[in-house]
Amino acid sequence: MITQSHYITSDPEILGGTPAFAGTRVPFSYLMEYLERGSTTQQFVADYPSVTLEQAAKALEEASAVVEDFVHAHTA
Repeated sequence: MITQSHYITSDPEILGGTPAFAGTRVPFSYLMEYLERGSTTQQFVADYPSVTLEQAAKALEEASAVVEDFVHAHTA
C-alpha cells in the first residue's frame, strides 16, 4: 500500500516502504539523524540535493503534526 503526504511518501516498491521524501529515494529518517547529531537542515539538503530546503521544512512540520495528534489521542 502506498501512503503519501505532500512531502513524505511510503511505497513498498521504493526502499521497501521506508518513509522517504516524495520524488526521491532519500529516507526521511536521514534528516532526523542529521538533526539528532546537531546538524542543520541546510547541511542535510547540501548533502542530499534531491531534497529541497522547503521539502525538509514541510516534512518536519508534517511529522510534528502527526506526533502531536498521536499524543493528544493518547492523553485525552
